[in-house]
Amino acid sequence: MRILITGVSGFVGPYLAQHIAEVDAEAEVSGLVWAADPAQAPPSVQQVEGDLTDISSLKAALDQTRPEIVFHLAAASSVAGSWEHPGRYLEVNAVGTVNLLEAVRALDRDVRVVVSSSAEIYGAVPVDQQPITEDAPLEPLSPYAASKAAQDLLSAQYFHGYGLSTIRLRLFHHTGPRRPPQFVASSFAHQIARIERGLDPPRLAVGNLEAIRDFTDVRDIARAYWLAATRGIAGDAYNVCSSRHTTIRRVLEVLLAHSEVEMEVEVDPDRLRAADIPYLVGDHTRFSDTTGWQPDIPLVETLGDLLAWWREELSNQ
Repeated sequence: MRILITGVSGFVGPYLAQHIAEVDAEAEVSGLVWAADPAQAPPSVQQVEGDLTDISSLKAALDQTRPEIVFHLAAASSVAGSWEHPGRYLEVNAVGTVNLLEAVRALDRDVRVVVSSSAEIYGAVPVDQQPITEDAPLEPLSPYAASKAAQDLLSAQYFHGYGLSTIRLRLFHHTGPRRPPQFVASSFAHQIARIERGLDPPRLAVGNLEAIRDFTDVRDIARAYWLAATRGIAGDAYNVCSSRHTTIRRVLEVLLAHSEVEMEVEVDPDRLRAADIPYLVGDHTRFSDTTGWQPDIPLVETLGDLLAWWREELSNQ
């Protein structure tokens, strides 16, 4: 089976490539890498250059790899960053997805496309209407969320309008080792690891600790992508989440419990968002009923592994 992963050098991409190698040793996996990005694909993946904003490069990449499955993970992914560059986020996430789907159409063959959507597209759903199901309306609050909502709707339109075999995964928060430090759990773990090594003073900067989120381990997310491609129903959207609610404060407490170094916790105004969602918890029933997927790794284990990874990263620098 020939597989192409966009965003293969990102956070989830290497985990997905590793999982595919474990479940299908015969799979030929290629990874789309951006020429302007020095990050590299995992060693087991054949690199092919392409740019979501350049449709000709995507057509060339797909013509070269001729995939049967495309996992579309590449995106501009920072909610905070989207407020500074809203046009760029729309270009990469929405127009970039159209370019990719057009490149798939140009192959003139049956290709399963699994698109990485986001729970941010639901916006601030009232607590009494949570956990959120896939039938909830899309009411994005940030430029990032709006760009992902456009991506989600366009992927559905390509199924209904052109017959492309698209599947949308609406991913809630996920974390684990190798998560970049601009994301909340990894930010905490990175700061703790630096403080432990004496690289920073014992002050940990935080944003809104009262927000409630639904966290899943990245390794469970990688399994979800594969099951979506092999068992999901074309045209459908699926929530991928743990369905467990956790405050950001609880995430911080778990990480601090793994450290023996005393530190102060200080609210950094720059880490507070203009339009923060207070409560975001999903219902993965549809996805589990369709594919048999369940989140297996508990959050305490995920956070422990994340902190251990940051400690190792800093020790190797």
